[in-house]
Amino acid sequence: MNRHALPDLTAKAISGGVATDRRHDSAHKHVTGEAVYIDDMPEPAGTLHGCLGLSTVAHGAIVAMDLAAVRAAPGVVDVLTAGDIPGVNDISPSGRHDEPVLAEGKVQFLGQPVFAVIAETREQARRACKLAKIDYDELPAVLDVEGLDPLSDRLVAPGLTLKRGNAAEAISKAPRSISGKMRVGGQDHFYLEGHIALAVPGEDRDVTVYSSTQHPSEVQHMVGHALGVPSHAVTVEVRRMGGGFGGKETQSNQFAAIAAVAAKKLGRAVKIRPDRDDDMTATGKRHDFLIDYEVGFDDEGNILGVDYVYAARCGFSSDLSGPVTDRALFHCDNSYFYPAVKAVSAPLYTNTVSNTAFRGFGGPQGMVGAERVIDEVAFALGKDPLEIRKRNFYGVSERNVTPYHQTVEDNVVQRIVEELETACDYASRRREIAAFNANSGIVRRGIALTPVKFGISFTATHFNQAGALVHVYTDGSVHLNHGGTEMGQGLYVKVAQVVAEAFQIDIEQVKITATTTGKVPNTSATAASSGSDLNGMAAQNAAQQIKDRLIAFAAERYEVPVEQVVFLPNRVRVGNQEILFGDLVKQAYMARVQLSATGFYKTPKIHWDRDKGEGHPFYYFAYGAACSEVSVDTLTGEYVVERTDILHETGRSLNRAIDLGQIEGAFIQGMGWLTTEELVWDEKGRLRTHAPSTYKIPLASDRPKIFNVALADWSENAEPTIHKSKAVGEPPFMLGMSVLHALSDAVASVADHRVCPRLDAPATPERVLMAVERLRAER
Repeated sequence: MNRHALPDLTAKAISGGVATDRRHDSAHKHVTGEAVYIDDMPEPAGTLHGCLGLSTVAHGAIVAMDLAAVRAAPGVVDVLTAGDIPGVNDISPSGRHDEPVLAEGKVQFLGQPVFAVIAETREQARRACKLAKIDYDELPAVLDVEGLDPLSDRLVAPGLTLKRGNAAEAISKAPRSISGKMRVGGQDHFYLEGHIALAVPGEDRDVTVYSSTQHPSEVQHMVGHALGVPSHAVTVEVRRMGGGFGGKETQSNQFAAIAAVAAKKLGRAVKIRPDRDDDMTATGKRHDFLIDYEVGFDDEGNILGVDYVYAARCGFSSDLSGPVTDRALFHCDNSYFYPAVKAVSAPLYTNTVSNTAFRGFGGPQGMVGAERVIDEVAFALGKDPLEIRKRNFYGVSERNVTPYHQTVEDNVVQRIVEELETACDYASRRREIAAFNANSGIVRRGIALTPVKFGISFTATHFNQAGALVHVYTDGSVHLNHGGTEMGQGLYVKVAQVVAEAFQIDIEQVKITATTTGKVPNTSATAASSGSDLNGMAAQNAAQQIKDRLIAFAAERYEVPVEQVVFLPNRVRVGNQEILFGDLVKQAYMARVQLSATGFYKTPKIHWDRDKGEGHPFYYFAYGAACSEVSVDTLTGEYVVERTDILHETGRSLNRAIDLGQIEGAFIQGMGWLTTEELVWDEKGRLRTHAPSTYKIPLASDRPKIFNVALADWSENAEPTIHKSKAVGEPPFMLGMSVLHALSDAVASVADHRVCPRLDAPATPERVLMAVERLRAER
């Protein structure tokens, strides 16, 4: 064998294998600005630029549209309207055909794209858009769900009902009962990289689209529909996104479709990158909810029955509102067993932008409702909310059936909470806070420890599949491609670690390549926290196929049993000799052994009958808990997060460094949703918080002063996932609830914890102050 440039044949481990801390593959590029996003790509010669013309009323018929001045503006090459769409004027991901590429005949929210200007420069396109003259016959607009009947008003998708036992009877017979209502606000995705698409026309019907999207296959299909061409004529590619958070699961469709239509019509590349204001105005957000609840309980705090109605402001089209509101119900239990439960969702039509996926996909809103019920019970009984939480946790062998009739088989919430409670010294800190508040006239402190149980899998069963493509070249280097997209979360490096581990080669030998529909077809969105689970297994499957061929070849050539072919770090032991991995690959190539494979994976065990509201929609659950402490100025409502302690489990982590970063970021983003990020529409349906000047994401200074984050080192997935790991993208987002409930605890102290503050979210300083004043009046 070739013995030049031998590596260390005594090495005990490869570089960058599974379960090693490995930095994000593009981290150094992010920091230095070298990472290439779509707007950084060299533009093809003659590239044109697009800008969307947005409606100025929330609901109305288009009576007349005069675009003559727009067409005559400097640099304008073309103006597209609905009539210019050669295929189907629809990009609805739900298949309900209720979301046009460009509005036709009527508009249904203020900011809806009505036309698109294509010009020589982006600035020229933007200026030309302002010259349009559109006359509307304005119609009544429904802007909010307040006052709507969730059982009879217009829905954008069918609602869902989950029930087990007789909730009404359980509540009526309970020693105590409480009913109430909670408003939970929405959230803008506010990615660093906004939406963008670059379409490059090819010969015949072909077009290549570079899109900042979490779902390349859906963009491919939508562009194909808009152009009236088959999917094989459309190639969608994305190397990385500057953030996604669910906002690029469906909202990318519109920009890609318009860019592609213009590019094919004009025979020139077309790029569309909306201004931040237009981006925020025209694209969907996290759904805001109005939650009605009723709970029956006993004097010890045992919940006996609950009844929920989750009404969501969905906007003018279905988008993903059906699945989002479904998942809100799936998490209305959070970590708690309800002996009797009924939960109803109402995805309501409004004349606002069509809301969409956002990290947690409705689950966070469901959990916030569950935690409000816990607070209600605790304050009614004068008990610590943590006591009520622990009293109502799911059991292990009993009290373990969810409202959707899935048995919880992997419950570790008790252990997570117990360990965190001890580690953060919860009991003594609560006593210290009580003593502080008793002697403080203005500043009040609060503390809360909240758990998370989050189901992992797409609730649409068919999305739980993935493909991958692995090539091994004759020098031993490996090319990896899969259907997952990289939005900063570290998916690419995790899957590369899986492939490196499979072949036992250094990760430097594995080439991570851009996601493209031309290599791996019919992929699912990178969403539902399933990126590593699905794509890691698919890539491992592909690598194993090649590995099996190499083992069979080596066994035959060297006349040894297959059991004596063992992959060691960067080499292979065959019988009593060792061969460099690259040398064995070269030998296999010369013997005409196939060195490429497509891998596939589909999640087992999951099924769901929506009509019955029963099934096993989740493969497993991920658990975590957070304890937060706050200080509140009761004269202004302003507050500071003093300390947060988090314990979260990720199974046998593929990469602890990546997972810790995901947990930290998720917590801050969840905290922002529940405290500072407020979406405001005026009486005309105009989004007033459409820029960083008016929409407040958390700053670095808003992070907890003391921030302790730990992984449960004993955790291991009960299911045979990729290396027994667990998803980490969405579950820790809900840890931010601990801040909302710490604020509630601080506010409750002004009335000696006898009244539930009923803080709506986001709990801005204004809302906190109003809650303080209300409780002082009720004291």
